[in-house]
Amino acid sequence: MADDVKPGERIAKVLARAGVASRRGAEILIVEGRVKVNGKIIDSPALNVGPRDRVVVDGKPLPEAEPTKLWLYHKPLGLVTTERDEQGRPTVFEALPPELGRVLSVGRLDLNSEGLLLLTNDGDLKRRLELPSTGWLRRYRARVNGTPTPAMLEPLRQGITLDGERFQPMEVSIDRQQGANAWLTLGIREGRNREIRRALDHVGLSVNRLIRISYGPFQLGTLKRGAVEQVKSKVLREQLGEVAASAEHTGATPAKAGRTDRGAERGKAGLAQGKPRGKPARSDMAKPRPRRPS
Repeated sequence: MADDVKPGERIAKVLARAGVASRRGAEILIVEGRVKVNGKIIDSPALNVGPRDRVVVDGKPLPEAEPTKLWLYHKPLGLVTTERDEQGRPTVFEALPPELGRVLSVGRLDLNSEGLLLLTNDGDLKRRLELPSTGWLRRYRARVNGTPTPAMLEPLRQGITLDGERFQPMEVSIDRQQGANAWLTLGIREGRNREIRRALDHVGLSVNRLIRISYGPFQLGTLKRGAVEQVKSKVLREQLGEVAASAEHTGATPAKAGRTDRGAERGKAGLAQGKPRGKPARSDMAKPRPRRPS
């Protein structure tokens, strides 16, 4: 019965808020028997914990929740977006400044893609920003081999099905033809695996360069390749709602950090509708104009 449920927050959410892992990753840690609560190993994420509960992961006490932070990172080519790569390829996390500490990527960019990658220390925020229901537009510039025409790109605007997988309608525009190649600007809302490359290949265009220039209200702008820039807490609150920065103001423990209030609920509503809040995250939000790639 609901009255028998212990007050507090779900253990997976607490672990995510402390930056240990995403909620799904936290559930895996629990199933593997790596999480203890009050000295006992737990085997199910269906557990609420409160501020007096002692949570230990891999023998180490759960760290105090840090203020929620978000960074913009200009990912270069040749890095994989994973903490460890079975093939020994260099990773994004190996290239980041060590002073960032443990961070999580919001979504991924593949080895041969570059541009804006969002990073956060908050596993719960990562999950929220990745949810399809968030619906934030991700914009890319793609260099393709071929001569695209409006008619050729129309199926992408209508939405296509590949190998039984339905791709939602894309925003697609032709920027310029440059010899045997052309530059396109595309906007997608779901970010399926290699979605843009697969979709363009379907209409006869081979992608030879792909750059993400924005993710929702956050812009790549003039951020240099390999550089990291923290989003100011004020901007974070304006774009995501008070819930994104609640720990900064409350000094809450991990078990309190996810507390919601009216501002938080408004922030969640904005995310669900794909609506950015407040002012642009960067001055060039309204008209993203990154330097033209060569």
